[in-house]
Amino acid sequence: MSQHWALMWNVKPGTEQQVQELFADYESPDPIVKDADGNVKGELLSTQVYIKGNTVVRVMEVEGSFPDVAAHLGRQPGIQELERKLDPLLETARDMSTPEGAREFFIGSMMQCLLARKAGE
Repeated sequence: MSQHWALMWNVKPGTEQQVQELFADYESPDPIVKDADGNVKGELLSTQVYIKGNTVVRVMEVEGSFPDVAAHLGRQPGIQELERKLDPLLETARDMSTPEGAREFFIGSMMQCLLARKAGE
């Protein structure tokens, strides 16, 4: 069964167009999460990113453990490049260079999912 997770953060006012351009050029990551032995442990099923004013919301649908999927995505070159380019545009600084810093960012920006279901369910 898939799970939905969302992150919300603010960018500096006036940088909204730059943020839109960064996501327009965003390279999709490898969606398959594997353990050290090559066994599939999870998958990123979909990603959506929204912006209103200077607030950005990123919604992800995942299979498997969200921490495993998040750690896998954090190792993807395309995501690392996007995050590096986003960092100077953020209203509140973050440190994604360490597991502790990334965990702090995720905990602080995580949104609670109230409803996620397919039509007709």
